[in-house]
Amino acid sequence: MTTGEPRDGAARRALAPSPGAASLLLAALDRWGWTLGTAESLTAGLVSARVADVPGASRVLRGGVVAYAVDLKEELLGVGADLVADRGVVSEEVALAMATGARELLRVDVALATTGVAGPGSADGADAGTVCLAAVSPAGAATRTWRLAGGRRSVREASAGLAIALGLAVTPSGEHAGASARCTQ
Repeated sequence: MTTGEPRDGAARRALAPSPGAASLLLAALDRWGWTLGTAESLTAGLVSARVADVPGASRVLRGGVVAYAVDLKEELLGVGADLVADRGVVSEEVALAMATGARELLRVDVALATTGVAGPGSADGADAGTVCLAAVSPAGAATRTWRLAGGRRSVREASAGLAIALGLAVTPSGEHAGASARCTQ
């Protein structure tokens, strides 16, 4: 789990108001001929919106699911009720199940998922600012949990940027698909 503000370069760029990380992700996916989809709870469409802000996004972005309610996570994305009961909605396991479900539902190569608590108070046993993200692709899967400071809006905005940056972690770099070692945690 990471607490506070991201310190690595990709995460800092992801939080910038420019579409830098989204542009990088779209370019990488386009290079591989891969498509992108999202499953968003906490961010309620902000990830898809950030990606769609980049000219040419339609070559890669197929769509997204906003599943704010638990029953929609279960019914649309195939998140197991037992998983929700055991791990809680705000967990890396649920984020991963959401991403996996979105990948199947949207028929995409790469799916990003967000779940968490924007605040101001805690929910489902998680403190405000707790954010769980997942990304899945043919190259692998990655999950992260962040404890972000700030108000509701800043937590949601930061989460969208961090989800996009996580997408880069499951996108191959270099000459060969699947060559990235950055995609596991």
